[in-house]
Amino acid sequence: MTEYDYSDEGEGQYIEIPDEPIPLSDPDLTAAELKAVEAVLRSPFLGAGPVVDEFEKAFAKYLGRRYAIAVPSGTIGLALILLAQGVGPGDEVIAPSYSFRECAQAIAAIGATPVFIDIDYWSGCVAASKAEAKISEKTRAIVVLNSNGHPANWTAFRALAEKTKLPLIEDCSESIGSRYQGALVGTFGDASFFDFSQPSPLVCGEGGMIVTDDVDLAMAVRRRRSHALEERGSVAVTSAPALQAKMSDLTAALGLVQLSRIDEILEKRRETEQTYSKFIQAFEGIKPPYVGPEVTELHWFVYVVHLGTRYDRKTRDSIIEELVLEQVEGSPYCTPLHLQRHYFERGWRRGDLLVTEKVADRAVALPFHSHLSPEQIEFIMATAKDALVSANTGAAPL
Repeated sequence: MTEYDYSDEGEGQYIEIPDEPIPLSDPDLTAAELKAVEAVLRSPFLGAGPVVDEFEKAFAKYLGRRYAIAVPSGTIGLALILLAQGVGPGDEVIAPSYSFRECAQAIAAIGATPVFIDIDYWSGCVAASKAEAKISEKTRAIVVLNSNGHPANWTAFRALAEKTKLPLIEDCSESIGSRYQGALVGTFGDASFFDFSQPSPLVCGEGGMIVTDDVDLAMAVRRRRSHALEERGSVAVTSAPALQAKMSDLTAALGLVQLSRIDEILEKRRETEQTYSKFIQAFEGIKPPYVGPEVTELHWFVYVVHLGTRYDRKTRDSIIEELVLEQVEGSPYCTPLHLQRHYFERGWRRGDLLVTEKVADRAVALPFHSHLSPEQIEFIMATAKDALVSANTGAAPL
């Protein structure tokens, strides 16, 4: 570690510069995960088998839902849910543009049309009133994301789903462990899905899970996910073409141990969050972390600094560039989907979702995991402060 004077006037206030890069995420793994993976490697079967079945049962029990179906990713999970509900070309699906995961890409991938809606400025979640305004005769489903761990307004969205008779799909790819009105996320959608790739607290390398209480939907998803083991001799025995989108026992072994440790992992991440909060309060013009009144437990997906309205995208980018120079992995929290090339070519333009664009232009994702030391967090925040000062934005001293 190298000492660094971070005071404005060289007054001898020193912290240490890391000699090794500080990654955006770093999985919380123990000897238990290694032992579980080794056990699968020593077994006669590495593909989808009994460990996947065990992981599905454990995950369903964790949420209190009837069915859990393991898949390769959250994006594949959403695609399977939509296909199981008969969504395809010519159909529209209400979805968020503001997301780190971008699971909503699954809508376009199956040939349907995503209809993006704007977000609430404070929570970052899509707003039910804005969703209702975009519903048309072509709408076949509503996809709602718990943005960066913050639960959406599920009371309003459940009322909207009942009013319109549309399936409500809950995107939990950023929010495992968070609670709304005391209930865990993953329990509010007609179907919900999770993603277990980094920087999720529960990490399997890659992987995801669909959960539902609807037996017909669960069976339809399983038919489209993969052939049953006894059907391997033919590709024509099922009523629907299967995508062979299975999870392996290796992935499930990691997931099972991570799930058993999820409360421990989330608590350690909360300690990291509290350390960040101590430093973030010293920045003038930074939007403080927001927790909605009906949110009873919140676990951030990544730690996001929301710059105030006097800042712009150029300032955000300068902070990220300075972090990278100092071996700290920073990132924009979101590049809105509707501004990306595929959707730009289909008519979306800057200005279509004003709140999404305003928030995304000023959101910086910082390293967030249980292995960060207080000294590293102090260095990250000092580096961000220096970038603001260089941009003449008038940040307050730490």
